[in-house]
Amino acid sequence: MHRLAKAVLLAASIVASSAQVRADNQNRLRLIGTIPLPGITGRLDHMAATPDGRWLYVAALGSNRLLRIDTQTGDIGGQVRGIRMPQGVCYLPKSDKVAAASGGGGDLHFLTGDLRALGIVRDLSDADNVRYDPDANLVYVGYGTGALAVIDPELTVQTATIALDGHPESFQLEHHGFRIFINVPDANEIEVYDRARRVLLNEWKVKRGADNFPMALDEAGKRLFIGTRNPARLVVLETEAGKEIAELSACADADDLFYDASTRLIYLSGGQGCVNVFRQRDIMTYDRVETATTAPGARTSLLVASAHRLYVGAPRSPNHRAEIMVYATPQLAPPAATSAVPAAYPNNPARRAH
Repeated sequence: MHRLAKAVLLAASIVASSAQVRADNQNRLRLIGTIPLPGITGRLDHMAATPDGRWLYVAALGSNRLLRIDTQTGDIGGQVRGIRMPQGVCYLPKSDKVAAASGGGGDLHFLTGDLRALGIVRDLSDADNVRYDPDANLVYVGYGTGALAVIDPELTVQTATIALDGHPESFQLEHHGFRIFINVPDANEIEVYDRARRVLLNEWKVKRGADNFPMALDEAGKRLFIGTRNPARLVVLETEAGKEIAELSACADADDLFYDASTRLIYLSGGQGCVNVFRQRDIMTYDRVETATTAPGARTSLLVASAHRLYVGAPRSPNHRAEIMVYATPQLAPPAATSAVPAAYPNNPARRAH
């Protein structure tokens, strides 16, 4: 009986341990594979995906190509050569179209989901970040020394222009409202527009940082997340008056930022070679709970929350091939910060690139 009791306790311990391992895995960012990008050199810029995460679109800026990747097989399922310095890319689910911004050519290219050319909107110098408003069926692209172009994707024409105080970086549209929040690092501010009337509502100065490039939005919680590069910080603002709620140290040279409403986790990727995971305990309290090492220069990323995946673009370097690093994201919010999170990051001044 004594041996039987010991065996039962051992079995119970193994089951409990396995359950704890599964829970820990659910609560951590895990590298589960990589997708090699043969022949790709130079910077990798922004990415987009189909809603189910099956197809990933990558702006290979340094190689003047737009890539279409099958995330199930890891195969490059198509590519377009000759788009000069592609920067922003956006998938339009209503029409199975892709909009890709050519920073070098000053164009916005429209293509089918399998990358067949449809049309081009020209005269958009330094065309950069792209966003889609599905309700109005309009595409927005940041460009030039300070503007957003409003594009009709069916007619492939520019219908309006929103003037800004400098070149726009990341911007976010409310899904259940009418506002658009725009990072304008040249002016060290966030500009808030009514996108229906196209009038300026607010200009919020970034008071405790500069070089505000990436942005994410928690619309339900009325919170805006900003990544600054000088110093490297995550700044949390409320979206009614732009009041700062929290500020946390972050990976340097940040270029992409995402909020997952299902887990209340925030992901920030930076060229220093890391991804930060922050937790929203409540709308007033935020923690940095994990930092994952990626690769030098891996500034851009894409969260596909529906597939529980984070894709990180790692450019080619002397010691690293060009690839997409594939992470499984936590399905539950971590309860507390992990010991792997460094107390501070080394000084690493960010580049003024976009």
